[in-house]
Amino acid sequence: MDSYNRIAPDVTLGEGVRLACFINAYGCRIGERTKIGAFVEIQKNAVIGADCKISSHTFICEGVTIGDGVFIGHNVTFINDKYPRAVNPDGSMQTEADWKVVPVRVGDRASIGSSVTVLCGVTIGEGAMVGAGSLVTKSVPPGELWAGSPARFLRRAPDAPPEGAEPPTA
Repeated sequence: MDSYNRIAPDVTLGEGVRLACFINAYGCRIGERTKIGAFVEIQKNAVIGADCKISSHTFICEGVTIGDGVFIGHNVTFINDKYPRAVNPDGSMQTEADWKVVPVRVGDRASIGSSVTVLCGVTIGEGAMVGAGSLVTKSVPPGELWAGSPARFLRRAPDAPPEGAEPPTA
């Protein structure tokens, strides 16, 4: 099955990482015991923490940092460019020098439902949840449940500590 994966030599895989087939990864770091589903792409300079579950058909682009114990549902897409273009005003093809990566951060133990799109510059806080099919256009505070298009606050996440309480330590 490994022959169907494209894991570049510059990928750092933590101990016990489990990879399904049809994964494309390059220049990234994947933490210990993380499980990556089929048809996932992880680009350079992306960081995935330990003990995460990344479901199939997910796109994790450059500039995305995912904490420990995070769940990413099927078909989740992260965006890292505020104004994407194929060409410059003069018609020449854009290169890496022509745009700026806008990072995305996902806190420890957060959960992102299937078919969510996360726009650049957003932070999804520790223990937060994003409902399936949502479009995340602004940061989600720790321990909150957001959903919709655009995503908006619904309530505290079911397993979140009370607002203002100290999060549990590992």
